[in-house]
Amino acid sequence: MSDNIKKLPKEAYGGVAGKDYVPYITDKTKTGANPAVIIIGIILAVVFAASTAYSGMKAGLTVAAGIPGSIIGSALVAAFANKKGILGKNLVQGMASGGESVASGMIFVLPAVFLIGAKVTFLEGLLVGVGGVLFGIGVASLVHNYLIIQEHGELMYPEAMAISETLVASTNGGDSMKYMIKGFGIGGLLTVVTGSFLNVANSVFSIVGNKFYKFKFEVDANPLLLGIGFIVGLEVALTMFAGSLLANFGIMPLIGYFADMAGQGSTVWNDASMTIAQMDVNAISGNYVKYIGAGMMLCGGIIGAIKLIPTIVSSIKETMNAKKSGSGEKGLIQTIILLGGIIIAVVAAFLISNGPVMAIVGILISMILAALFVIVAGRLTGTIGTSNLPVSGMTIAALVIATLVFVIMKWTTNADNRSLLLFSTFIVVAIAMAGGYAQSQKVTFIVGGNKTEMQKSFTLAGIVGVIVVVGMMILLSDQLAITGDNPPFALPQANLMSTLTSGIMSGELPWVMVIVGIIIALVMFFLDLPIMTVAIGFYLPIATTTIILVGALIRVLVEKTSKSDEEKEAKVSNGISLSSGLVAGGSIIGLVGIILQISGVIKSAGPSGFAAGNGMAIILLALLVILTLIPIMNSKIKKENE
Repeated sequence: MSDNIKKLPKEAYGGVAGKDYVPYITDKTKTGANPAVIIIGIILAVVFAASTAYSGMKAGLTVAAGIPGSIIGSALVAAFANKKGILGKNLVQGMASGGESVASGMIFVLPAVFLIGAKVTFLEGLLVGVGGVLFGIGVASLVHNYLIIQEHGELMYPEAMAISETLVASTNGGDSMKYMIKGFGIGGLLTVVTGSFLNVANSVFSIVGNKFYKFKFEVDANPLLLGIGFIVGLEVALTMFAGSLLANFGIMPLIGYFADMAGQGSTVWNDASMTIAQMDVNAISGNYVKYIGAGMMLCGGIIGAIKLIPTIVSSIKETMNAKKSGSGEKGLIQTIILLGGIIIAVVAAFLISNGPVMAIVGILISMILAALFVIVAGRLTGTIGTSNLPVSGMTIAALVIATLVFVIMKWTTNADNRSLLLFSTFIVVAIAMAGGYAQSQKVTFIVGGNKTEMQKSFTLAGIVGVIVVVGMMILLSDQLAITGDNPPFALPQANLMSTLTSGIMSGELPWVMVIVGIIIALVMFFLDLPIMTVAIGFYLPIATTTIILVGALIRVLVEKTSKSDEEKEAKVSNGISLSSGLVAGGSIIGLVGIILQISGVIKSAGPSGFAAGNGMAIILLALLVILTLIPIMNSKIKKENE
């Protein structure tokens, strides 16, 4: 069987036992690695780690790197390492996913250290992150046979199958690459003129009501966020926007209505210098509304964890059965990775803790929780893919348990909270890596690659990702610590983590707001609504959720105006490629701009005159929509010529 075959065998989707499946490449002597492949993989790991960290801290959303990594990787391997074919392309997409997985986990917790006013050294971040990478991969490797082989056809791994199809049909990668490059150019161009880079044009259309009806409506002409909206689709975008609508047009005006009645002596609960009657929409949001969102996310995370109990039990049971039957993996590399993760995590624990007892208790509880949720993450990836993996829900559940242990041990100072958040960073990195690793190994199994080769490459990419993300966060630490009105980074998950740990430790949370959020989440649960998606929309700035909705509406327009299913499929596929380019361009150019601003290379007083107003924001928004729509709508011409 050669690389020229266009389709995967139908048994890739099931119908045969995993041990009887014949992969796309049957020659077991073929390998995918050589220096060119590894260098390409490292470059993509760096790019996706940086862009994922930036977009995640900016918007609270990330895009899985497997599919764009397979598209870009296919083109680069074809150009520089053609002899390695599909196996080399597979390793490259796995390494791209490894860099993205680290970032998508680390951004949830590590920035919370800066939000509580503490600092983290590069060595601390490196050890915690690398420990999480190795531990997550090591534990996930223990259930490899069960998840990948024994459950073949039962656990579908939808994104892994999409990546496999992309790799096999990589002759079509030229078209996909063309649209990604267009998206990168559009995203980069618009990002250059806004606050993320030159800061010469306002990109946020804003209407704020601070009188009778206190509300906020904003749209940010952000290419990165529009691209995310096109990729996630209308259902997710509408659900998030519903959360913002509730927060900004329901809860905020309600609190504002009663705030206007408050006496002059009544002050905000956490700011004695501000009276309740003085609060504008931003003060209402920051001091009250966001805690309702925190309650919603907390409840959603706990409900999600409870729902996972059957999965946890069955996964552990199957793992133990696999070990008893001798089918568990016993490779030397796997053992080294797992032991390395444990040793590095223990060293990190003593480095970040305020005493040996905290180090021992902290690392024990962290490893138990991490191992538990790593197994769950591997199985859930097989059901819903990494893009929809509820990492935040599992992390919230783990964080609350760990925080309660710290409170019981009377470790409640700000320094103790810093240690707790670093332990939690280890947990979330392990969970995120497990999902990406299981998905990459499923692709390897389907196409016929070498499991150990992927294990080594994914581990290397994870370590590279840690270096990139920790370095970024230390470089941007002053920006990440900014709170209040329109901070440079929204950090919704990290804000939640710091709010929960600080509030539980001090007992000074506005518990009424948190309980209201919990009740709203319970109502959504009874109505079978997606709690976490609504809660993230409730928590995020409405400027973010509106532009995500615009991106989703563009996708709807593309689908509705297509004359046939084939045309719709082609346009949506090209649109997703272009949107991936928007995300990459907006992320990478935005990151470069912030670095240049911090280093003093770029100095701007900000936009002025017409460029600072809503008119400029409308022009940029219209330009973004038009530049995005035209290439996608015209893509049918290419389809007709084929």
